[in-house]
Amino acid sequence: MSHNSFGHLFRVTTFGESHGPALGCVVDGCPPGIPLAESDIQADLDRRKPGQSKFVTQRKEPDRVRILSGVFRDDRMEQQLTTGTPIALLIENVDARSKDYSDIRDKFRPGHADYTYWAKYGVRDYKGSGRASARETAARVAAGAVARKVLTSLYKNIRLRGALIQMGTQGIERKRWNWDEVAKNPFFCPDPKAVDPWTEYLEGIRKKGSSCGAVVEVVAEGIPAGLGAPVYGKLDADLAAALMSINAVKGVEIGDGFATAALSGEDNADEMRKGRGKPKFLSNHAGGILGGISSGQAIVARFAVKPTSSILTTRRTVDLDGNETEIVTKGRHDPCVGIRAVPVGEAMMALVLADHALRHRGQTGN
Repeated sequence: MSHNSFGHLFRVTTFGESHGPALGCVVDGCPPGIPLAESDIQADLDRRKPGQSKFVTQRKEPDRVRILSGVFRDDRMEQQLTTGTPIALLIENVDARSKDYSDIRDKFRPGHADYTYWAKYGVRDYKGSGRASARETAARVAAGAVARKVLTSLYKNIRLRGALIQMGTQGIERKRWNWDEVAKNPFFCPDPKAVDPWTEYLEGIRKKGSSCGAVVEVVAEGIPAGLGAPVYGKLDADLAAALMSINAVKGVEIGDGFATAALSGEDNADEMRKGRGKPKFLSNHAGGILGGISSGQAIVARFAVKPTSSILTTRRTVDLDGNETEIVTKGRHDPCVGIRAVPVGEAMMALVLADHALRHRGQTGN
């Protein structure tokens, strides 16, 4: 299996399976001299790790990260710094229960990658789904934490945040958006009045043994104008590809996205006025990217996460021999995998922005 690497100047290769001994990544291209400790990475991993509420998988993984290479510290240094060499990060699996998957060893889960992996490779890891598992995203979050350190070293005012804005059929009221609320509830929800209805809604989904999808919004502020390049190095194209690569994601939009199809040219245009040293935009329908290049406005992206395919409800399927059968997936699974996708989306945006920031500096010197 190839295609496990992402990025150009800031490049990440991930490895490992859901029920293997460990997973991790190698980050190549990180500039030297950037303070980096395991605690910097752990903070983001703790937001993604399983078992933190009854609304996510109850698999108990501490997701403790180890930095194996790429940093240095001696008695004369106040902090540990990157050296410019590859940074290897390792996260051990400690709570895999492969026996939970024995009943589906020869069956394909509808809506899952079981069949396509088998069709392509002739072998499939039915124990936790291997690389198709959402557990693979832990390595992305670890790498994203390194990317954040790169970005903050280049742009002092950068702020990159994500939130869950829709769970199944339940949305938020944008006028009540409060970033401070995101860390106060188990859903990463920015609308405080949506938390109780979401709780009741997802509790019903969970008790039925079913699942639901979600929509995540990620916003990066403090990114200067100029990142990205025409024609095949567009910032929004790379961002869309990064978000689309997340497990279970089926749709991505930048700015107003698909809603722009219903707007007039007058309504869609982000008008400009004279500002202090740079234009002042009166709106941000474009999501901070024009012609594939950042405009200096907030970069806004959303992605849709499908319902978890591993559910307790009986579904019709076929087995390895092509025989029709039924399947029920036991074990520990997220009733809404989109909840823990919030820090993953942040990580992928950070990886794209760090890569483009270094590419921009390499081309223009800025």
